[in-house]
Amino acid sequence: MFLVAVVVLVAVDGPGRRRWSGRRRGPGRRRWSWSPSMVWSPSWSWSPSMVWSPSMVCSLSMRKQWRRSDGGCGELVYMIYKAVTHGLTPLINLHIRWRKFRGLEHPLRWPERLGRPSISRPPGPLIWFHAVSLGEGMCVVPVIKRCVERRSDVTVLMTTTTTSAFEVLKTLLPCGVIYQFAPVDTPAAVNAFLGYWKPYALVLVESELWPNLVLGASANGVMLALLNARMSTKSFNNWSRPVVRLLTSLMLSKFSLIVPLSNIQAIQLQLLQAPPFVINFSGDLKLGIGELVNKTKNMRNMEDLQGKVAGRCVWMASSIHRGEEEVMLHVHRGLMQKHPNILAIIDLQKEGVNVALRSHGDSLTSETSIYVVDTLGELREFYGLTPIAVIGGQHVGHFSHMAMAMQQLNPLSVTQVGGGMELEEILDKLVSNPEILEARRVAAKQAFHALSSGVVENAWTLLQLHIFRKARAEGGNQQTPSEKNSSQGMNPGLHEPSWYKSLVIKSYT
Repeated sequence: MFLVAVVVLVAVDGPGRRRWSGRRRGPGRRRWSWSPSMVWSPSWSWSPSMVWSPSMVCSLSMRKQWRRSDGGCGELVYMIYKAVTHGLTPLINLHIRWRKFRGLEHPLRWPERLGRPSISRPPGPLIWFHAVSLGEGMCVVPVIKRCVERRSDVTVLMTTTTTSAFEVLKTLLPCGVIYQFAPVDTPAAVNAFLGYWKPYALVLVESELWPNLVLGASANGVMLALLNARMSTKSFNNWSRPVVRLLTSLMLSKFSLIVPLSNIQAIQLQLLQAPPFVINFSGDLKLGIGELVNKTKNMRNMEDLQGKVAGRCVWMASSIHRGEEEVMLHVHRGLMQKHPNILAIIDLQKEGVNVALRSHGDSLTSETSIYVVDTLGELREFYGLTPIAVIGGQHVGHFSHMAMAMQQLNPLSVTQVGGGMELEEILDKLVSNPEILEARRVAAKQAFHALSSGVVENAWTLLQLHIFRKARAEGGNQQTPSEKNSSQGMNPGLHEPSWYKSLVIKSYT
């Protein structure tokens, strides 16, 4: 595992805990209030028995009343959504063709986006994993490998929506996994896809909640799971709107397993009326990516790059966004005055003096000052070339709880800075003092291992308990020995996240 000293740019302090409250209006409906303290408290040691308790959330009778009222309204909202998307199907199909001409869809396999398969379905049970793009797809690859290794009787189907994810993931997936592009969320495309592949389970990653996909799969008897469930504040507010919330509640009620990233995400899902008894924790799957071997052509010269950067001071800027590249370049110019031999690796294309672009095949020479990694799927490997990683300040949300967890485990693992001057000072200190740099690298590695240990195994065990075993029980089959050993050998409540009050920025180590 790489040793990387993590530096984060611009910490954003949140307002602390908030209490959400709401009121159901209308005759016969109960008033209610909800606060995070009713679900989890940081002083508790989490266990599966704490996930669902009538006194912690609400009474079962109240939930039944809410489901009867909201369920009917949610069905009505879905019927409207389904009718609208059905009417827009010709325009959506034309849009997919237009994207193909613009090079945004695969030139040959674009019909898969309309639910048309490009390969024959093998016989036997099939489980479907879906991720929207590259980052989500990479975090679920280790879980897919577990499925291929331990359930040889099951065919695995993997789908994404972007061509960039296709180009990278096709080299990472195990042999035998079927890769297709996901259908657009129209009734015709979804029904055609489900009718052909006939999966018995659908595993979604992060925030892929599409009404036709979720409710169409449920209507066809497909079991649903949501791994690494998360949503930004903006998405939560959108899903919480009066009418949309009814549709959200209906979709979440169809899941047999929801694995959120943190307590905050779990609370948000329960505020959207996700069933509390299906919520479990495994840890962040992006911490469990491990040593995925990238077999793309561009990765073949990584050892050559390691030799070229040997003996040079190297730092890396990743996940930077518009406006932040100027800060990074200004900081690098300041560091060059003190350390002429320093090299910056940046994962955002930017013109400048002595800049080498990886996508153009530019060589990294002793005179190269900035090496731009403008390719996909290689960022993790480049962390192995540099002892220092700077993560852009706008890259918040998904990594906020990870950074706080690392700091709680070891304060030296993550350093927060508030601007360019402070960043330059910290980098100069790390580059000039090998002992301090080594201490921070060790701290980052220890914190990373503490958080990532067992994450993939936990997620696989939860799938075994809530999807595979339940599917066999409904089908009248008995558990396999591997399922019994897995279900008896691990507590699915491991790696309980902490409560976090502020948003920070975090990087991979």
